[in-house]
Amino acid sequence: MAGIRRILIANRGEIAARIIRTCRTLGVETVLAASAADRDSLPARLADRTICIGPAPPKESYLRIETIVQAALGVEAQAIHPGYGFLSERAELARLCEAQRIVFIGPTAAQIEAVGDKLRARAEAEAAGVPVVPGGSVETAEAALSLARRIGVPLLVKAVGGGGGRGMKRVDRLEDLPHAMELASSEAGAAFGDARVYLERFVTRGRHVEVQVLGDGAGRVIHLGERDCSVQRRYQKLIEETPAPGLTEAFRGRIQEAGVRFAERLAYRGAGTVEFLVDVERDAFYFLEMNARIQVEHPVTEAVTGVDLVAEQIAIAEGAGLRLRQGDIRPRGCAIECRVNAEDPARDFQPSPGRVTEVSWPGGAGIRVDTHIESGSRIPPFYDSLMAKIVAHGPDRPAALARLREAIAVARVAGVATNLPFHAAALTDAEFRAGGVDTGFVARLLARAHGAPHLSENSHHG
Repeated sequence: MAGIRRILIANRGEIAARIIRTCRTLGVETVLAASAADRDSLPARLADRTICIGPAPPKESYLRIETIVQAALGVEAQAIHPGYGFLSERAELARLCEAQRIVFIGPTAAQIEAVGDKLRARAEAEAAGVPVVPGGSVETAEAALSLARRIGVPLLVKAVGGGGGRGMKRVDRLEDLPHAMELASSEAGAAFGDARVYLERFVTRGRHVEVQVLGDGAGRVIHLGERDCSVQRRYQKLIEETPAPGLTEAFRGRIQEAGVRFAERLAYRGAGTVEFLVDVERDAFYFLEMNARIQVEHPVTEAVTGVDLVAEQIAIAEGAGLRLRQGDIRPRGCAIECRVNAEDPARDFQPSPGRVTEVSWPGGAGIRVDTHIESGSRIPPFYDSLMAKIVAHGPDRPAALARLREAIAVARVAGVATNLPFHAAALTDAEFRAGGVDTGFVARLLARAHGAPHLSENSHHG
């Protein structure tokens, strides 16, 4: 395949700026497909060229598949990079790119479909010999009750085509199951156009551990270690780190091998993440899903491995295959990332759109900040509230944690509320410092900090 000379970036915000940075290093020209709200953004200034693809609302711009592909054809881009979110896991975009002979920097349409349908992905995991959470598909309330009696409560009703917590309901009593299924199905239908749901055992104390993989599309797959993403609120990740603390080397090896096995089963192409639920009480892990794209939290993996994952995505898409062997991956130290969002922890994390009047991001040894926000930037109300990712790398976890605490302490944002006070509280919390927290950590932290001034004082952050 001929080398990619020009890439259309079908995304916005920090990930658009991140992709542009790698493209510059590679000598690849970038064209940013931006909405009207993002025409004056930092990524728009960083790109070699910016074209407007529609008004601010995503349905009228970033989610318009044919518009994106026509834009790529119009600027003679050989490839489209979808980033994460928006169209990154839409098989229709990958398929239209294939039809128009545009390189889609990601997996094939068939692979996106295989992992986008949670039940199909679950079946693929079972076929690959990867453990899955006890549960299964249900089409009627009677079948659901029968399965629920077998796996026991608490359990989760989950959307087949879902993500981000939408279409997901916890059930603690069997008599509540029919109503929960109705709610989840309705929510899933509205959010994803797919009302199907399935049941899974609810793991009372679970950790969210994921494995970063790269595949050549011909069956060869390597992993770049695992990340712990257990610090979540409403199923949205807030802090991520690698390596996952507190795992035995044998357990770590098993979960990494399971991630590779799943991706090999699909002959996966490009960068992807296989997500697992670690059952703390049973010392077991279960396949959750696969994200067929670059992850928000990829910088922690880059920090410890020294591998530019976006550069590898582009190389694989060009047809270069895997340029790395498993033995080339030698993780060093620990990296931890905080997602800085424009939301107010003192007001139940309510979004805080507006103009950033002043910003000062941290720097120094071992600190990386991925952001699209500078003084004067606007945070529109139409999109996710992510402003920046502050990443600290150190020789070990205590060193990385100390660097990250200092970085969070010196970060300054004025004009909008941010979750920096939350991060300051989390990073100094004894439970988090000890390592290996489960997904219930944020609820416990907020309960401990209820009414505490450090979660309510947003003044020096705007």
